[in-house]
Amino acid sequence: MTVYVSARQALLAGVFIGAFTLNAVAQQPATAPTDTAPAASPAPAASAPAAPAPAAAPALAPAPVAAAAPALPPGSPLIGRPDGAAAAKLAPVAPPPIAAAADKLPLAKLKLPPGFNIEVYAAGMANARSMREGDKGTVFVGSRLVDKVYAVINKDGKRSVKVLASGLYRPNGLAFKDGTLYIAELSKISKIDKVEDNLDNPPKPTVIYDKLPKDEAHGWKFIGIGPDNKLYVPVGQPGNSVLHDEEHGQIRRMNLDGSGAEVVVRGMRNTVGFDWNPENKQMYFTDNGRDWVSETVPEDELNRVSKDGENFGAPYCLQGNILDPEFGWGKSCADYTAPVGLLGAHTASLGMRFYNGKMFPAAYKNAIFIARHGSWNKSQKLGGDVIVAKLNKDGTVKSTEPFLTGFLNDNTYSGRPVDVLPMKDGSLLVSDDWNGAIYRITYGKQKVAGK
Repeated sequence: MTVYVSARQALLAGVFIGAFTLNAVAQQPATAPTDTAPAASPAPAASAPAAPAPAAAPALAPAPVAAAAPALPPGSPLIGRPDGAAAAKLAPVAPPPIAAAADKLPLAKLKLPPGFNIEVYAAGMANARSMREGDKGTVFVGSRLVDKVYAVINKDGKRSVKVLASGLYRPNGLAFKDGTLYIAELSKISKIDKVEDNLDNPPKPTVIYDKLPKDEAHGWKFIGIGPDNKLYVPVGQPGNSVLHDEEHGQIRRMNLDGSGAEVVVRGMRNTVGFDWNPENKQMYFTDNGRDWVSETVPEDELNRVSKDGENFGAPYCLQGNILDPEFGWGKSCADYTAPVGLLGAHTASLGMRFYNGKMFPAAYKNAIFIARHGSWNKSQKLGGDVIVAKLNKDGTVKSTEPFLTGFLNDNTYSGRPVDVLPMKDGSLLVSDDWNGAIYRITYGKQKVAGK
């Protein structure tokens, strides 16, 4: 399996992180004038005796004026960062500029519960993120920092990777239904019909919906098709914590041709993962908590949608029980739907799927696997793993347990999970945008890599 990625294309991934979050250094405003002529003193009255002239005071140099703080671009994650040496060190972690070779992946560091095995499924896909499986076994892979959608093709017992589409803008979200691949970019959704019949010569995507905001902050999309045969797409808040307008902080639902769009969830900050409970068809979604309140709160949320129109509190209520220090005045968390589970502070909980395969032990049936990308605005990093949430019969979270660990060692990442995908054969795929790779997890007798 060979994938060729030019150095220029791969470099764009690192360039975007620095440009989006830290380019304010080059935007320092002009310094205000530092001196103004003093007002003239009134002349003494004519009848008053002349006062002796005061001794001349020594000339003083103008007081230095502190430089204005660099302006940050709209939506920058550094807006609101507290003063102080510890916080000043915290900034988004830029990934390596190119995908890692298969033999350079941190496979030996990764740990799973007893009986589980892990292997490299595919490598060489810069910024590999959201995944979907086609009817014929093709695995489609989106990206955020590059312009590509990949296809991992399974043929004659071998896997190969090819670029399915390029020239796209943040094609993070993917969905698949009845032979059609849906691709969500920053501000639009497209589709490719009969995609697996045309992997060698795929047509250009056809736009079906173009009414999404163009904000960069939380602008990348995760999409999915629900049990109602509708397409769901979130629109995050356009910044860390903002009083957004009616077009943001929501999940929309539409027909598969892009018609009939409507809002079904509000009070969402930034979800990059959702799925439906196979038992009762209720939608669950991860939601990332806001930054810069503290290193320990708020926690990311696992939410459950029980009816259309529910409001989950952002930006007024955090993690279901904390009023936001800026926007929570006069509000009550009791007015919003509380999460069914908390996923750790600043863990960047992203892709999630219910497991209904038959390969794993019965204890994992209908449990939720959740990829936690890992924190950046936290002195001691947390996340960079896959956890499993097991549910009570009423759909609330009974427990969360570590599942795949080892990407975070000595406060440094060697990989960052983004999405999880249960396969038709019962195995579980995990994408890693840090390395541009996908791992395959199986249970039972050890499988041979590459088969």
